[in-house]
Amino acid sequence: MSRPLQGIKVVDFSTLLPGPLCTLLLAEAGAEVIKVERLGGGDEMRSYTPRVGQDSVNFALLNRGKRSVALDLKTQKDRIIPLLREADVLVEQFRPGVMDRLGLGYAALKAVNPGLVYCAITGYGQHGPRAQVAAHDLNYVAESGLLSLGAPVVPPALIADIAGGAYPAVMNILLALRQRERDGCGCKLDVSMSDNLFTFMYWALGEGERTGAWPGAADALVTGGSPRYQVYRAADGRYIAAAPLEDRFWDNFCATLSIPKDASTADVSKRIAEKASEDWRRIFAGKDVCCAIVATLQEALADPHFRARGLFAHQVLTDAGPVTAVPVPIDPAFRDPAPAGYPRLGADNALLR
Repeated sequence: MSRPLQGIKVVDFSTLLPGPLCTLLLAEAGAEVIKVERLGGGDEMRSYTPRVGQDSVNFALLNRGKRSVALDLKTQKDRIIPLLREADVLVEQFRPGVMDRLGLGYAALKAVNPGLVYCAITGYGQHGPRAQVAAHDLNYVAESGLLSLGAPVVPPALIADIAGGAYPAVMNILLALRQRERDGCGCKLDVSMSDNLFTFMYWALGEGERTGAWPGAADALVTGGSPRYQVYRAADGRYIAAAPLEDRFWDNFCATLSIPKDASTADVSKRIAEKASEDWRRIFAGKDVCCAIVATLQEALADPHFRARGLFAHQVLTDAGPVTAVPVPIDPAFRDPAPAGYPRLGADNALLR
């Protein structure tokens, strides 16, 4: 089975989530990904729990189908250079300047491999006042202003790591490879997780600039400021996600609940609280009201729709048995359906010279 990135070699120096998810997507599309890990413990995520044998299930999920070499970059850098000479892509996630100090920065590698696409993923980018600041996903979401648009609670997803880091990295790597086909030149990509969060606030940016009334504190249409886009508590303690934004859906919603079209959030809350979630499921069924019961993760995994879509068909082979692979945003036609394992630390050290 030929996959789109077959023949592309990726050398991955990253750890934890953003870089490894980026290279997982590349691997799923056919790239050969060689993970460069430190001697001893390797990627810190190997030590997480729960485990599937020697390593964590998180590590297994993010590193399906990759290879691993282990070495001390401070003293054994020369052993990795031959791999980098023939690589198409390098992914790293160190603070700016670390790879340069190791002699593995873009300028040094460009001299030995002019076609290399060098992707650096960081929280704040390669330059700017915060470039050297240590931070995590929640910090990036806070400082970009995204957290201020809704209720200031910890988001239930690592938005900056995945949507601000891993996904833009893949997108730009593919664009760089396409550009290289035309001019034969590689490039350095500066992927800033915090920068890439501003895309999610396109509507708030436009509204603030045009009106001078900057959205915040859950006061906008899609952040909790309208009864048309809310989460309501039902009588059994479960929640209804209601999003009848457009007038036709709102009209249907109000008619179904027997409430006036000028109903407030409090009016809708009172009405929803009168019945259990399963009652509302039956009432909303077949009606265009854009409403759903908030599912648990277990319920979502068993949902016939997602099952029919084949989201959970791929597997990772582990010492503890097969584990459902991470559903990734790559068309099934581009992925190998066969189960795949994940690399033991340093299992592929024969690749080093």
